[in-house]
Amino acid sequence: MKKVLLITFAVILIPFIIVSIFIKEKEIDFNLVSNTTIRVKRDKKGTIDVVPLEEYIVGVVAGEMPVSFHIEALKAQSVAARNYAYKKMESNKESDFDVIDTTANQVYLDIEDLKASWKNKYVENINKVREAVSATANEYVVYNDEIISLFYFSTSNGKTENAEMVFNVDVPYLKSVDSPWDEKEAAGFNSKKEFDKEEFCKLLEIECKEKLNVENAIRDVSNRITEITINGKVFKGTDLYKLLKIRSTDFEIKEEKDKIIFTTKGFGHGVGMSQYGANGMAKEGYNYKEILTHYYQQTEVKKF
Repeated sequence: MKKVLLITFAVILIPFIIVSIFIKEKEIDFNLVSNTTIRVKRDKKGTIDVVPLEEYIVGVVAGEMPVSFHIEALKAQSVAARNYAYKKMESNKESDFDVIDTTANQVYLDIEDLKASWKNKYVENINKVREAVSATANEYVVYNDEIISLFYFSTSNGKTENAEMVFNVDVPYLKSVDSPWDEKEAAGFNSKKEFDKEEFCKLLEIECKEKLNVENAIRDVSNRITEITINGKVFKGTDLYKLLKIRSTDFEIKEEKDKIIFTTKGFGHGVGMSQYGANGMAKEGYNYKEILTHYYQQTEVKKF
């Protein structure tokens, strides 16, 4: 009886083992019909690559958003990245290139970059990203039927920022909205950055007094600092964000002995779609169109 059971077990198990060994996950075919290409300046390589637009969007989504995010968040990122690319192509027609592959525009990673980064997870990850891009192919966010320039960033402080506070652009679709999902979603929602006092004073070109004097902090509707006075010198919040490379303009300043400590909430300029907020919305059941129209008010998602 034992011998019969052993033979039966072997008959069932051996084919399963063989299938598991020799059948591997296959990379999905990604050949969207499109005549549109984009000229990408490769910062490190020093080349200008001409890339099919939808393949470029795959590389941007992979470079700009964690692949572990919910598929609906990845779809929202795909559409936002496509809007950004289209407007760059429109404005750079007379230039040698349309976009740069760094944070100066959108981070773009090509197939070789992704294979090196993802290693044995490459097929699984690229399939997920391609699924998101393919599901939104040729879709854009429009306002009054016009494709618009969009911004996005990593993590809000609980609200997004009005565009005019950062980019001097006053448009109805880039206004502050609530984003309560970020604190739960982003591990780095709260962060600290320390400076040596002398280094801090040098960076800001201020007199290094015995005690730091911080006053007249003005906050806007999103609770971000718009203006603050430090040792008698007035700064914009956005100036400190750039000069000190802190994570957000929602900050508190504390002095401890010879250290200046900034405590921040959120990460990024704050305008447009919060990526961690988008992931939180997706987890709660919102689809990518609902995510986009939440962060970009009075807009629609249309296919062209």
